[in-house]
Amino acid sequence: MIACLRLFTALCLAALLAACASSPSSSLGELPRTPDASIEQLLEQAAQSKDPEKASLLRLSAADLAYRQGNAGQSAQILQQVPVEQLKPGPQVFAQTLAAELAMARNQPKAALTALSHPSLQRLGELPVEQQVRTGTVHARALEADGQTLAAARERIFIAPMLSGEAASKNHEAIWALIASLPTDQLQPSTTDDLGGWMGLALAVKSAGTVEQQQAAIDNWRKQNPKHPAAIQLPLALTKLKELAGQSLSKIALLLPQDGPLASVGKALREGFMAAHYQAQQAGQKPPAIEFYDSSRLTSMDEFYRKAQADGVQLVVGPLEKPLVKQLSTRPQLPITTLALNYSEGEQGPPQLFQFGLAAEDEAREVSRRARADGLHRAAIMVPKGEWGDRVLRAFSQDWQANGGSIVATERVDQPVQLAQQIADMFQLRQSEGRAKSLQSTVGSQVAAQPSRRQDIEFIFLAATPQQAQQIKPTLNFQYAGDVPVYATSHVFSASGDVNQYNDMNGIRFCETPWLLDANDPLRKQVTAQWPQAAGSLGRLYAMGVDAYRLAPRLGQLKALPDSRIEGQSGSLGMTQNQRVVRQLPWAQFVSGQVQRLPDTPR
Repeated sequence: MIACLRLFTALCLAALLAACASSPSSSLGELPRTPDASIEQLLEQAAQSKDPEKASLLRLSAADLAYRQGNAGQSAQILQQVPVEQLKPGPQVFAQTLAAELAMARNQPKAALTALSHPSLQRLGELPVEQQVRTGTVHARALEADGQTLAAARERIFIAPMLSGEAASKNHEAIWALIASLPTDQLQPSTTDDLGGWMGLALAVKSAGTVEQQQAAIDNWRKQNPKHPAAIQLPLALTKLKELAGQSLSKIALLLPQDGPLASVGKALREGFMAAHYQAQQAGQKPPAIEFYDSSRLTSMDEFYRKAQADGVQLVVGPLEKPLVKQLSTRPQLPITTLALNYSEGEQGPPQLFQFGLAAEDEAREVSRRARADGLHRAAIMVPKGEWGDRVLRAFSQDWQANGGSIVATERVDQPVQLAQQIADMFQLRQSEGRAKSLQSTVGSQVAAQPSRRQDIEFIFLAATPQQAQQIKPTLNFQYAGDVPVYATSHVFSASGDVNQYNDMNGIRFCETPWLLDANDPLRKQVTAQWPQAAGSLGRLYAMGVDAYRLAPRLGQLKALPDSRIEGQSGSLGMTQNQRVVRQLPWAQFVSGQVQRLPDTPR
């Protein structure tokens, strides 16, 4: 009997051992442990180890330690020494996650996503929670950097239940930032899961016009979704809206020049501003009173603010003059919240100062964004000589290169007679001609050879006047580069309706204000009926005036919701951390003498 019992026990033990040997943890393999040793000691132990698997785990630990210590270069070098494909799935996941983190440190989200597409990632759910969180976090970061905003949000929603404390709070805020940055047409809360709830909240906030309406929409959403994570813990940006609710705006000062060189600009801005004001009245709203002040007669900004305070002004829109904006930006405080209609050179001003204008730099960055969205990587640049061209060049280059693009040629245009030579130099046509002549002298007879241009330029970024663009595009055609796409700022478009001029620029793509691309907008129709010049290039200033009016009561809202936008007449308006309003613009193309609107791309 005892012998039978012993046999039964032995059989059970054998079965248990067999089960353990084939258990998920055994087939997955061990993950590298957090080491007590230094990088050098770990590498030495790996070199001395006779067990290849143990040596690989030690090297993975060393690579991970180097990464955590901020030495990405050393980490990458060590990781290259690990034979990843020979590892079990667990260490493979660890290695691919570290590779993705290193790729993100180099600002290479596509490389990170490639690392995370390894087959071993299919078993991520079997690994410890800490590894799932680490992998999920870098995956979300890579998706966001690659422009896959919704997928990034999904990833963060997936790892949310695994987090606690500060990490949970940061992830919670990141989910809202991602969802809130989606365009309204992508917010389709068709499901009842957490993602659908987040989308419903974002749609409710974006669909409401005023701060008060947004607050009511949030309260209503929370009642309908009491168990949703965002209802339990409202994102910080939305809690700030409560502070803004109830702070009604009753009087605005409009501070613009009525005389001097900027009088015509001030007039267009004022007429656009008041057109939006009258539209609000016609819609049955109770807009704030407008008090006019002439900035061309100012003797002191301090005196102006004293007068405005005495008049009961709560918000100043203006000034337009750059020296005055620069002066305000250097002050530690302003007595009244101010929306300046220009930009200072400095990055940060007083907390009461907001800045808004038609900055060419915004358009340069918009060209960079659009070209990336169209899958382009290598740019040539043509800008005018001078300070303006330098600013546009700098803005484009910084944004383009920061997002992985390369610049293969740059030309500063000035004299029309030099254009052909500059474009030939850009495309290295003279070198091609030289090779043909060299071949001809070698063979001793006439060689029929058409000059060939360099092939590494995928598109041209052009910042130029309509007159310059009229010369540049035909010259590109003549210099065998007519098939190279040209992406331009709005400065190429005169809005004159001149078909002959447009024909000369056939194929050029350019960003432009919604105002000039949508002739059927009701407010634009009203304004152009009264002021026909608003249909031409001055229309951009009328659009800016309209948007200045619409921005005025919503500055606090944009500040509290950094990823929210106002769809304006001068562009889609957002705000940077240093309280500058920035624009994203729609796109059009010259086609057979007509201006043709292009489809929007994901932002």
